Amino acid sequence: MQDAAPQPQEGTAPPEGGAGGLPQFDLAAWPGQMAWFLIFFAVVFVLMVRVFVPRIGGAIEARDAKMSADVAEAWRMKDEAEAQAKAAAQETAQARASAQRVAADARAKAQAEAAARLAEEEAKLAATSAEAEKRIAATRDKAMTNVQAIAIDAAGAIVKQLTGKAATAAELASVRG
Repeated sequence: MQDAAPQPQEGTAPPEGGAGGLPQFDLAAWPGQMAWFLIFFAVVFVLMVRVFVPRIGGAIEARDAKMSADVAEAWRMKDEAEAQAKAAAQETAQARASAQRVAADARAKAQAEAAARLAEEEAKLAATSAEAEKRIAATRDKAMTNVQAIAIDAAGAIVKQLTGKAATAAELASVRG
């Protein structure tokens, strides 16, 4: 029977002092591996506690402080913006009220001017109307005097036409009435 242990291949040398295989599973190498593991762990732990964690903590604290400052600044700016908006709203309301007063004053002034012009035009119209009525009355009176003379002449012409004789002045005077 042959040995159950594997035989090294040609050109390779067997490991010294061992039968081969993984050193992690070799119980003779464990104390050295444990020592190096503890040394490496202690170095990493000390670096973490003394260097990395304080830097990370400082960065976190700085970030928190910056965020708190930014939030406080944002609230301050919000309050300032609200105050400015309130002031702008008050200014707008005052400007609107002032514009309404100016418009009302302008409307009242325009109405007063229009009423004054209307009264002036009505006075001119009344004067023109009174003058026209006087002219109409004078023309009517003049026409009425001419109408009577025309009526006497017409009556004389009608009498002459109907009777063939001319009417006397006394007869025509009786037509006047």
